[in-house]
Amino acid sequence: MNCVSWREAAVAASRKLNLVSGEAKDSLLLKLADETEKNMASILEANDLDLQKMDKSSPLYDRLQLSEKRLKDIASDIRKVASLPSPLDRLIESRTLPNGLYLEKRSVPFGVIGIIYEARPNVSFDVFSLCFKSGNVCVLKGGSDAYNSNAAIVGLIKRVLTENGLDPDFVHLMPAGRESTAELMDAVGYVDLIIPRGGAGLISYVRDHSRVPVIETGAGVVQAYFDESGDLEKGKAIILNAKTRRVSVCNALDTLLVHEKRLHDLADLCAPLAGKNVHIEADPKSLTFLTGHYPAGLLHHADEHTFGKEFMDYRMGLRTVSSIGEAIDHISRYGSKHSECIISEDKEAQNKFLREVDAACVYVNAPTSFTDGGQFGMGAEIGISTQKLHARGPMALPELTSYKWLIRGNGQVRS
Repeated sequence: MNCVSWREAAVAASRKLNLVSGEAKDSLLLKLADETEKNMASILEANDLDLQKMDKSSPLYDRLQLSEKRLKDIASDIRKVASLPSPLDRLIESRTLPNGLYLEKRSVPFGVIGIIYEARPNVSFDVFSLCFKSGNVCVLKGGSDAYNSNAAIVGLIKRVLTENGLDPDFVHLMPAGRESTAELMDAVGYVDLIIPRGGAGLISYVRDHSRVPVIETGAGVVQAYFDESGDLEKGKAIILNAKTRRVSVCNALDTLLVHEKRLHDLADLCAPLAGKNVHIEADPKSLTFLTGHYPAGLLHHADEHTFGKEFMDYRMGLRTVSSIGEAIDHISRYGSKHSECIISEDKEAQNKFLREVDAACVYVNAPTSFTDGGQFGMGAEIGISTQKLHARGPMALPELTSYKWLIRGNGQVRS
């Protein structure tokens, strides 16, 4: 596929992909997993070229960095995708009309899917495995920060496809630069769907400028609410995991909301965060209860920029609320409809939170770090949708299909 004809080649490849059996797809993915493990050294060498150009203090550094362990985990995810049932040709519904026409609604691929993403080379593997299994050609537009890594990964995928008698145009990597991003977003009639993965700025840009339909994913402004009835030990573990497991990912905690009747427990609740050097930007009430009980160098006044911010760093907002209703109001105002959590032993409060919070994933007594396709049993994920059309939450194989109606008749005509 070259820069002049990639659109036409992608459409032609999507027709060819329709003819590849499920068994052949699974076999190819298993071979790709094996080759990924065999070629770790060359992938890591390319990744190191990208890492050398990025400041280690950048929140994106962790996302960009590959390692032998991460590549082995990626290979494991590819094998998991291969083991999952095919999402294609599923009978969604069927019926016979009074005139004798027989209708079936069956799942089909979108065709060609474009992915625009930032410095996360693991996405290249995830997207290909999910798109290939679901019968979609993928056109990848990664960030320039990860171009060497992505080129090595896509080169490996193309080689494995070619060696197994399949079309290497089932995957295409766009050149670095904004010009190719614009070209992808303008490919009406060739690309069926675009999925952006990255920060709020990237997602907003793609949504506002793409002429191709877009599913919004990724941007996560995430809150946890510690209720009046919250269990302290559960709360400590949940908040620590949600905030510090991986601070650069979209399901990481950004703001902790605490019921005012539990402020006396605030120092204990936040103590594990100090061990991870988490900076806390606190409102006046919570600041009073933490002063002298949390490292002074890590404690700051909240300002107008604290809430509604996706930190992607060892930094967190903290706000006192007087009721669960005020907590839900805060989430409604500042959240991004990604993932939200309540820590509570009150069933009525739990149910109110589950019912009234408008987000793709709403948790009771569990950290938002579980918002992940792999954790949900989907294998890998292509992104986490924060919108309500077509798909919501972690997106994997079923979400990469559309459907069509198949109608069988015997000479009927419409009056």
